[in-house]
Amino acid sequence: MKSITTAEQFNEVISGDSKALVKFQAGWCPDCTRMDMFIDPIVEKYDMYTWYDVDRDVLPEIAEKYDVMGIPSLLIFQNGEKKAHLHSANAKSPEQVTDFLDSVEK
Repeated sequence: MKSITTAEQFNEVISGDSKALVKFQAGWCPDCTRMDMFIDPIVEKYDMYTWYDVDRDVLPEIAEKYDVMGIPSLLIFQNGEKKAHLHSANAKSPEQVTDFLDSVEK
């Protein structure tokens, strides 16, 4: 998972033709740490996405612009448009994440 640290990087990543999946998280967030424990096999399985990581405390204006109210949150972008958003309340288990990704792909 590639880290995004500037608004310019973020805008470049989301504006492409390919599907970008951006995980918003923070180092102090226990649910984010829990997600990190199970996300690697999911990243491998759902390789139709390019996966990115954003620390919401580093880019709070981006988090606010895209309605990231809780973390971890997974957002899918393509051609500069937010296509899907898995809110933090529904991102607590591998099953919730894979169910979300499966539903987006249908």
